[in-house]
Amino acid sequence: MSSKYNAKEVESKWYPWWEKNGYFHQEVDESKEPFCIVMPPPNVTGQLHLGHAMDNTLQDILIRFKRMEGYNTLWVPGTDHAGIATQARVEEELKKTEGLTRQDLGREAFLEKVWNWKALYHKRITSQLRLLGSSCDWQRERFTLDDGCLDAVKEVFIRLYEKGLIYRGKYIVNWCPSCLTTISDIEVEHEDDESSLWHIRYPIDGTRDYITIATTRPETMLGDTAIAVAPDDERYQDYIGKFAILPLINRKIPIIADDYVDKSFGTGAVKITPSHDPNDFEIAGRHNLPQIVVIDQKGNMTGDVGKYLGMDRDSCRVAIVEDLEKAGFLISIEPHTHAVGKCYRCGTIIEPLVSSQWFVKMDSLAKRALEEVKKGEAKFITERFTKVYTSWLENIKDWCISRQLWWGRRIPVWYCEDCGEMMGSKESLEKCTKCNSTNIYQDPDVLDTWFSSALWPFSTLGWPEKTKELEQFYPTSVLVTGRDIIFFWVARMLFMGLEFMDKVPFKEIFIHGLILDSKGRKMSKSLGNGIDPIEIIENYGADTLRFMLVTGNTPGNDISFQKDRLEGVRNFCNKIWNASRFLMMNLEGCNGEMPNKSLFTLADKWILNEYNETIKKVTHNFDEYELGEGADTIYDFIWNSFCDWYIEIAKNRLYNGTAEEKIVVKWILNKVLIGSMKLLHPFMPFITEEIWQHLPHKGETIMLDSWPTVNEEECFITEKNQMESIMETIRLVRNIRAEINVPLGKKASIYLFVKNENEELAKLAIPYLETMANSEAVTIGFEGDDKPAKAATGITKKFEVYLPLEHLIDMSAERKRLEKELAHLEKEVQRIEKKLNNEGFVKKAPAKVIEGEKEKLAGYREQYNAVKERWEDL
Repeated sequence: MSSKYNAKEVESKWYPWWEKNGYFHQEVDESKEPFCIVMPPPNVTGQLHLGHAMDNTLQDILIRFKRMEGYNTLWVPGTDHAGIATQARVEEELKKTEGLTRQDLGREAFLEKVWNWKALYHKRITSQLRLLGSSCDWQRERFTLDDGCLDAVKEVFIRLYEKGLIYRGKYIVNWCPSCLTTISDIEVEHEDDESSLWHIRYPIDGTRDYITIATTRPETMLGDTAIAVAPDDERYQDYIGKFAILPLINRKIPIIADDYVDKSFGTGAVKITPSHDPNDFEIAGRHNLPQIVVIDQKGNMTGDVGKYLGMDRDSCRVAIVEDLEKAGFLISIEPHTHAVGKCYRCGTIIEPLVSSQWFVKMDSLAKRALEEVKKGEAKFITERFTKVYTSWLENIKDWCISRQLWWGRRIPVWYCEDCGEMMGSKESLEKCTKCNSTNIYQDPDVLDTWFSSALWPFSTLGWPEKTKELEQFYPTSVLVTGRDIIFFWVARMLFMGLEFMDKVPFKEIFIHGLILDSKGRKMSKSLGNGIDPIEIIENYGADTLRFMLVTGNTPGNDISFQKDRLEGVRNFCNKIWNASRFLMMNLEGCNGEMPNKSLFTLADKWILNEYNETIKKVTHNFDEYELGEGADTIYDFIWNSFCDWYIEIAKNRLYNGTAEEKIVVKWILNKVLIGSMKLLHPFMPFITEEIWQHLPHKGETIMLDSWPTVNEEECFITEKNQMESIMETIRLVRNIRAEINVPLGKKASIYLFVKNENEELAKLAIPYLETMANSEAVTIGFEGDDKPAKAATGITKKFEVYLPLEHLIDMSAERKRLEKELAHLEKEVQRIEKKLNNEGFVKKAPAKVIEGEKEKLAGYREQYNAVKERWEDL
């Protein structure tokens, strides 16, 4: 090992070696318990972002842990074709570089361009996953448009179609005028928009009366087909059944009564525009109202709209408002903030349009997906996300699955232009199945990207074929994904898995939060606050990035990116590296054989107990998906317990001990270091592999070594408590020395005053105080013995500690220190006395809490009296 840790040098060599030797791949082994994760497939639109890095780090941590536990593990990697996003990127690039549109190229030539794009960015994404250390099974990699996944998509579509759960209908959908396709309700992002509310006068036919309508979209009034009021609104009872005159157009429209209208909102009367508002579309269906389209797919005015024909919707709004004002129909304009739906991909304001689309009926599918989660067949981690999931499914609408794109899986339906037959088929059709005409054509639309990714847990395992992987690994063990795609993906995988596999697709759903910037904002291109994970890996290393992403990470909660945490983790890597190098230089003669246990010192038993407690805690953290807590546990053990305490204590025996003592301490150092590297491996795979390879070991790689298990014979609770008391005393002495500015190299005499029952502990403490607290002599005293005059003092749970100050420090400074300590202790005494004298607290607090406060008070009073005595002595 080199003298300094070089992350780039270490990380560049291990991943190719792991992959070359096939360590990520396991054949199906029915003798082992399976553990399977399917990777949420990144879109082939660019490169990984920090959210991808966290998501894949969490998956890799789990898969490495289970691999070491001996499970038959499978982590399926893959990428998503991302229909809307990828097509938009390629079209943008095509226009920029060649000045062409996809229509200029034609469908086949354009799709060739997209496949080239996919090849480029797929390679980039998979190389980034490798840089991150993702130990997925590349031999089983999948793509949502590969042959196997496409077979699954066709099979699912045709089965649902033949079952009557897929149908084609004319409904109002969310239309993006920029992407020129439908998008689902959950792909619409709602943002508050500072706009206006226009109050418009609609004349009542044959009278001088009028009804006032308030609207946020004056341009859509050209498509109004009715005015609706609440059935019990007394203001409008005389108008129901009559007609109003549509301003500017002079078209008669009926005034109807409908329970949808809230009479307390606005004027209590609403304009009904069925072709451009989803609620109005439903009302129109109930009242047999006509549908008039006045905005086309590009967001321009169309149909019988007079002089506004061809205007874009924003320009039309301005013109209509001006004309309404000129004609005396505009009553007022007031500022108004309301939520506006925008395309999640390009940010364009959504236009609700009536269109012929393909839909999945959701009632029966959603019902079972709800029931199975409520029964606990699939468990959300944490539980609060169950409510989010159930709330959406309980209010779900039919799913629009057709998209007006070229990139994607074309809908497997053909139409006959001669007899009008509509034919669904898994195979390409050459002629009509009804009249044998060859004058047929395939539906030009493609399926929603989420339709194919909804099949991911079983299509990636070979379905509809009955593969051995499907038999062994379905249902998968856990899904790891962000809270932002519970609706998009998680719910859809659940109802598709239940429909086609008759089982939930995963037993547990580990939901993690989002990564926010240091100001708590979501990272985005518009804010310019995104962080490139590859840049972090270049500067700090993948291990540092991985560990930073998981520490402080609790299931479901967002985390803030703090650059200084990267520095802290890099320091941890250096700490591990330096400690490992020191041990390797001092492990000569260590063959791994168990030494004479009778030679174990108090510190030996303490570190072995701490090591076993760490194994227990970290394993429990993994089992409960508390990965952040597990990382904190192993960090604290390695840095504090092992490096800062045990290694420092062990140096004396390594350098000055007998041959047998050296064997014991080397055995413990080697055992704990190897075990610590195995515990740390899922979090930091690269540095742990490098260190493990330089230590005495069996096997080829740390990732296939066995996970550490607790050895009850090496759990020493009594010794743990004793050592912690001694360490508390050492820390106290160090703090006193620091507070009174004793030079580092200057040795001090230490007096320990104890009660009789702690005499043995004080004797055990002597060698540790001499080596770890820089003491030249330790004297044990008892209650009633004379205390040293002019001494710095402190109290632990077991000892009164005195450091004689003569020839050691400035006496005046020590008096000031004691005065400061007295003030602090007096404040604590007064605080607890006040709490115990509070009748409300005493009545409400549990007896244990009150007793605990009394014990603290007694302890503070005892410390106060002791410190005051020393102050008086000085």
